[in-house]
Amino acid sequence: MKILVTGGCGYIGSHTIVDLIDNGFDVVCVDDNSRSTPALLKGIKKITGVAVPHYAYDLCDLAKVEELFKAHPDIEGVIHFAAYKSVPESVKAPLKYYHNNLSSLINLLRVSKEYALKYFIFSSSCSVYGNAEALPVTEHTPLQEAESPYAYTKQSGERILLDLAKSDPAFNVVLLRYFNPVGAHSSAEIGEVQEKPENLVPYITQTAIGKRDQLTVFGKDYETRDGTCIRDYIHVMDIANAHTKALEYVIANKNEENAEVFNLGSGNGVTVLELIQAFEKVSEQKLNYVMGDRRPGDVVAIYANNEKATSKLGWEIKYSIEEMMRTAWEWECKMHQKSSN
Repeated sequence: MKILVTGGCGYIGSHTIVDLIDNGFDVVCVDDNSRSTPALLKGIKKITGVAVPHYAYDLCDLAKVEELFKAHPDIEGVIHFAAYKSVPESVKAPLKYYHNNLSSLINLLRVSKEYALKYFIFSSSCSVYGNAEALPVTEHTPLQEAESPYAYTKQSGERILLDLAKSDPAFNVVLLRYFNPVGAHSSAEIGEVQEKPENLVPYITQTAIGKRDQLTVFGKDYETRDGTCIRDYIHVMDIANAHTKALEYVIANKNEENAEVFNLGSGNGVTVLELIQAFEKVSEQKLNYVMGDRRPGDVVAIYANNEKATSKLGWEIKYSIEEMMRTAWEWECKMHQKSSN
């Protein structure tokens, strides 16, 4: 079966392509590379031996989306990652986020409907829960007000897909709300590429390698066990495999409804300082960090109840927090070695 992966040159998209190929799927990639690198496709080929067809198209351009489907009319399913994802940037430039993240989704769905696609996996986020009233969050936890425009685009994207699924019983949608993907493929051939890090782990590894002078921990007075934010960190290959499992789930008609939601997290809340300590342990590096003020758009704490995904999708979490940080560090070291040669 041929699957279109949007944002396939991105962090989670590239790892998901590897997992899809490992599980027998044929993959087409589309990514405008405005915030990603096609170099990850070389890493995918080294790992899998497959040269994945890639189209550097902007999904906000409906004509390009139509052109892509004309070139591959046998696409049977979509895994949609392509989106802007920086919380601070979305606070500063909300229109940019609403236009890019929602226009691209709507265009993709319009053409998917034209080609009668049956399977659509959506990359959502734990940010849809906002500041949840109770933890851990389950799929039935009421969604609170979005803390950022980025989070609202995910809430809106989910609503668009749920409404579309209601209108078409043959259209199968899976919304994957994942928490904080970290780490890299164990081969260190692909990983997270952020020249200007927005996420915590690449900021940690770039500080440790010497690209950054210092790491700032945003917020030291939250009502948590050490005063720093709590997040649910999950290895990127565990997240990747969940997308494959979700696709197999709907293809096998195991879904009870044609729109289902799954949390993808480890089920454990880890503070920022605990994550730093795990990195220092596996890397044997002392990290240079300082405590700073809170950052706009950040929720205090969020972690998942993942029982639905483990029981219904047969999803297994294979990587510990130490393995997440070890693979992230190995990837950073490999990138540094390449740039030094």
